[in-house]
Amino acid sequence: MSARRAAALALLLGAGPACAFDFSGEKQLIAVTKDGARTAIGRVVFTPAAGGVAAFRVQMDPAVMRDHFLSMREFKCLPAEQEISCFVPYPYPQPGTASAGQLAWLEHSLLFFYKQPRDFGARLWNGIAFRFTATPTALVGTPQAVDLNRIGVPPDNPALPPYGPADRDDFSPGARWLTELRIE
Repeated sequence: MSARRAAALALLLGAGPACAFDFSGEKQLIAVTKDGARTAIGRVVFTPAAGGVAAFRVQMDPAVMRDHFLSMREFKCLPAEQEISCFVPYPYPQPGTASAGQLAWLEHSLLFFYKQPRDFGARLWNGIAFRFTATPTALVGTPQAVDLNRIGVPPDNPALPPYGPADRDDFSPGARWLTELRIE
């Protein structure tokens, strides 16, 4: 058997490197923009809990995420000449837990909206939710369109994340300045 086949067989049988993201400890929150730049905008701290889940806490870096006073509210925003991306903390109590099979509350804790630098006010209908996929070394978020006005009132069922798959639309590739959000 060739070395290549042996290595492939070992990976298939689980004898290779771990294939699961490590939901423990402090991870960097990285914004990847259309020009390929990677900017650390904050961190996510994971604390393992019972039942195979991890509690998480998101913290934006105030040195990178600038204060913008928009529509009578302060937002932490990643400025750029092409498009400003502003973080929108989920405003209601939620479990704050994640696991390989359940990333919805993490996705809801990393909501953003985008606006042109010349525009006034918050453009909450221009919301972005990131659909995360686990890799061995990172959680990789792909931007999807959502209307953040929907979370302007408390959800009917606070136990369910309000933005399910049917409430999100994929952007065309490269449509947003913020093309990817990574936790690594």
